[in-house]
Amino acid sequence: MIPPRVPKLHADFVRFPKRYADFVARLRVPCGFALVAAFAWFSHPAARPLAIGLPVSLIGLALRAWAAGHLAKNQALATSGPYAYTRNPLYLGTLLVAAGLVIASRSVGLGLLFAVVFVLIYLPVIQLEEQHLRSLFPEYAEYAASVPALWPRRCGQRVEVRTLKLAPRAFQWSLYVKNGEYQAALGLLAGALFLLWKALR
Repeated sequence: MIPPRVPKLHADFVRFPKRYADFVARLRVPCGFALVAAFAWFSHPAARPLAIGLPVSLIGLALRAWAAGHLAKNQALATSGPYAYTRNPLYLGTLLVAAGLVIASRSVGLGLLFAVVFVLIYLPVIQLEEQHLRSLFPEYAEYAASVPALWPRRCGQRVEVRTLKLAPRAFQWSLYVKNGEYQAALGLLAGALFLLWKALR
């Protein structure tokens, strides 16, 4: 008897209906503002949580910066840098930034809110973006079969896509600037300063 084939769990997320994904994609920016307001109102920072949470956020920010320097949007499929370990390093970095801010804020409610928004809004958006990449790059299917969607593979296990063309291999500051990733750094700086101010009041 032939055993049933076990699907690759990392290949895809839970699939959302496209109409739902299209709808929540339009809510991403308004939800971002709502999260900022909730963060400002419900955070209760203190010295020790700040000392733990802010480094976690900095790791997430560094991951986003690394990814942005390898991402030539709609021009080449990014498989270098962090894209060799996860297909969505920008979103993973965002998750780490949010987790660090939640720790620093000392608010279980904020953690639950961020988790719900990530699952119900960001995951469908990731699904739409991956559909777009599949339409742009025929080699994406091979890449997606080799690299996890979000949680990275172990260090040293890098993907090699045989059909890859034109993808930048080294970090490029010009791509970092072009992708506007410095805005994330400024946003985290503002959030950290706000938490420090609130903790010292």
